Amino acid sequence: MTAACPSTSTRPRVHAAVALGVDAGEIVDPVDSVAFCLSKGLGAPVGSILAGDEAFVERARRVRKLFGGGMRQAGMIAAPALLALENVDRLADDHANAERLAAGLDDLPGVRAPAPDTNIVVAHTEGAGIEADDLVAACDDAGVGCVAFDTYTTRFTTHLDVDEADVTAAIDRIGDVVDDLSS
Repeated sequence: MTAACPSTSTRPRVHAAVALGVDAGEIVDPVDSVAFCLSKGLGAPVGSILAGDEAFVERARRVRKLFGGGMRQAGMIAAPALLALENVDRLADDHANAERLAAGLDDLPGVRAPAPDTNIVVAHTEGAGIEADDLVAACDDAGVGCVAFDTYTTRFTTHLDVDEADVTAAIDRIGDVVDDLSS
């Protein structure tokens, strides 16, 4: 039987391990299988890892093939995936950038952005009277990516390609957007 990882989903969060200051192995120790993505914050263009005992992995491979998921030339995906694993140590930089972003957003009038646990910043704009879809569209025009979660909640994410200067620029641009949308 496959047990769920003790997190909000069935996938372990390498970001969570870094944020908690523990080895990812400690988080997944109570489970018998685990899957995690190597793209997103780690920088691989594609790729995930599925780990478990030999029988589990063999069953997973069989099911993958049944659904047409056989891969040729897998080395083309494995090479950047291996490089992505070298980026795990710098995830703490993403968390620090997310904290800076949240603090900057929280200073904007009518915006509430609690301190994040990892690299995901959630901003609430009900106090500014700005709907998330409007904020997302205006931020996109200003060169800042984000997604709407609900009517007044927007998610921003820091990652490998976002540095301190980008966070500073994003805070300035989002500040201009908030000023424009609330007037």
